[in-house]
Amino acid sequence: MIVPGYRDCPAEPWDPGAPVDPGEAEEFLRLCYTENPRLGPVEPRLAIVRAQIAATGTYVHTTDELTHGARMAWRNASRCIGRLYWRSLMVLDRRRARTADEIYSLLVQHLQTAGDGQVRPVISVFAAAQPGQPYARVWNEQLIRYAGYRGGDGVAVGDPRQTGLTDAVRGFGWRGKGEAFDVLPLVIETPGEGVRVYELPERAIREVPLGHPEFGWFAELGLRWHAVPAIANMRLTVGGVHYPLAPFNGWYMGSEIGARNLADADRYDLLPLVAARMGLDTSRESTLWRDRALVELNRAVLHSFERAGVKMSDHHTESRRFLTHLRNEEKAGRRVPADWTWIVPPLSGGITPVFHRYYDEFDQRPAFYLDDEAVELARGCPRRTR
Repeated sequence: MIVPGYRDCPAEPWDPGAPVDPGEAEEFLRLCYTENPRLGPVEPRLAIVRAQIAATGTYVHTTDELTHGARMAWRNASRCIGRLYWRSLMVLDRRRARTADEIYSLLVQHLQTAGDGQVRPVISVFAAAQPGQPYARVWNEQLIRYAGYRGGDGVAVGDPRQTGLTDAVRGFGWRGKGEAFDVLPLVIETPGEGVRVYELPERAIREVPLGHPEFGWFAELGLRWHAVPAIANMRLTVGGVHYPLAPFNGWYMGSEIGARNLADADRYDLLPLVAARMGLDTSRESTLWRDRALVELNRAVLHSFERAGVKMSDHHTESRRFLTHLRNEEKAGRRVPADWTWIVPPLSGGITPVFHRYYDEFDQRPAFYLDDEAVELARGCPRRTR
């Protein structure tokens, strides 16, 4: 049997109008109650859920079910290397919030809770989608992202990945400073109010200025990055119930910033600049100037976060911890879905232990999904009217 995965056999698209599958609800509840004996026998709960689905097309999770379901979704996240910590996820039940103002206030609280002191893993779960009904969501791909401005000569300032959303929020009246690290506002869409735009307050944005342990000139580049990577546009699915607004965060692995966000040619593209300041020979690729600049850029990120007291992990340590997670799950009798292209770090992958093995890709729920519609909204391209 071919089990749905992310490339060989993609998972079926979500149909917001479809009722909850009773079989998926039962499978989740039996597993949830087996893993949490303190919840008591599952059969009485199953009778209630079956009746709710028959009457309304869906059912309502208890707080305990939602909490464990969200943690299971992290445990099943095939592209995350940091799943060893899945039990530590703080689950904030925000299902009562309805208005854009309420959602905005709770998202600010999320960032403060996650970023105060040591960064901690947090998820805020808002109202579930009801079959055939409109639902609230956030357009932003992360709660904190930096704007990308298009220049008249085609040269962008800021993050080129965010130019579409930046154009969209400017169309709504937002005006940034036009600088490289302007934090984008949140775009919150609700059924009753449509689209509203909110500036994040400074108290919700924890940033780290980047310096280097040896190169004094590095601080002169004026680089910085935010401390909390809170993904905002993925749909949480638990027992057949869908939560389109469930932002969640862990903490950064250094290479996510140093080898992707700041280094990718279609992002901040800083390797040529760093190489030039290091005095490297960039006349040909065989000097490995890109590699040398990449290492120093990553050293700067790790050094700066450590100096600022902001939690971060390096790719070697996290790779070893992921293998510990695999062993733990094997002992528990659970399969571990994993996408090799995401688990292997973008820096020095071949000398990390996660490189030298294969993984199984499959769709195991509860899970997080990135829908095509969410991708378009993050690009500032709404394609429907609800």
